[in-house]
Amino acid sequence: MNYQIAEQRVFNPGHAACPGCHVALAMRFVLNTLGPDTIAVVPPSCIAIIAGPQPLSSMRIPVYQTTLEASAASAAGIKRALVAKGNHHTNVVAIAGDGGTYDIGFQALSSAAERNEDIIYVCLDNEGYMNTGSQKSSATPSRAYTTSTPSGKPTPKKNVAEIMAAHNIPYMATATTGYPDDLARKVARARDMKGGLRFIVVLTPCLDGWGIADDDGPKTSRLAVESGIFPLYEVENGNRYTLNHGPEGAPLAGYLARQQRYGHLSPADVEFLQAEVDRNWERLQAKFGSATGAAIKGG
Repeated sequence: MNYQIAEQRVFNPGHAACPGCHVALAMRFVLNTLGPDTIAVVPPSCIAIIAGPQPLSSMRIPVYQTTLEASAASAAGIKRALVAKGNHHTNVVAIAGDGGTYDIGFQALSSAAERNEDIIYVCLDNEGYMNTGSQKSSATPSRAYTTSTPSGKPTPKKNVAEIMAAHNIPYMATATTGYPDDLARKVARARDMKGGLRFIVVLTPCLDGWGIADDDGPKTSRLAVESGIFPLYEVENGNRYTLNHGPEGAPLAGYLARQQRYGHLSPADVEFLQAEVDRNWERLQAKFGSATGAAIKGG
């Protein structure tokens, strides 16, 4: 089922993102779906550059630019202050990159999840510290080139989706800019749930860091889903799994070949990564089969 995207004018053009930037595209769908009754929390990142300084921000809502490690804590504090004043309706959303989510900000995020703070947290995952020179983060996949792993990252990508689902929060979802209707639907669902921490991780290809053409982001992000390296699914309360879009038989080699960060791979490396993707997909399929109230192809 295709979700009908209803955008409100909260995020505006004229910002400082690179042409074709998928972080900016994701911000458009996230913010325009959340609407004007929203306060955003943004740490240092490409997101902060795109947001810009007030009062010249590209975001027509209040924006609090916090420290890199404190996105979830800052958002929780703002939400609690609103509630203390009798305002239960304003959305508070933290929008952070993978460095500020998987790595530096994870302690605050995990603590907010344990307390089940009433916030939305969106991670725009471009799989590296792209704003500071394309260094690796724990979101960087196996074998990918970064400036700090020039021969390829020797360790796999951290599975932050399953880590957050294991906190038993009300809602966890994966999304990508290659499926904008799915992304907007998940943001709308998180917005309308109200109560408890809702977490969405959005795969957002970095044109420069991944080494793809300016117009190749949508196809690349769709291939991430179709090849099985980044399935799209939702988890409610840690135990109800719903698959939205999964592997469609596309070989991983086609996804890797589009990106310069994988240009150094040997055929053996490609086979290794394909086996890794297959194992991860098998593990996820088992969760769909055994989870309470599991559903396939929902939404």
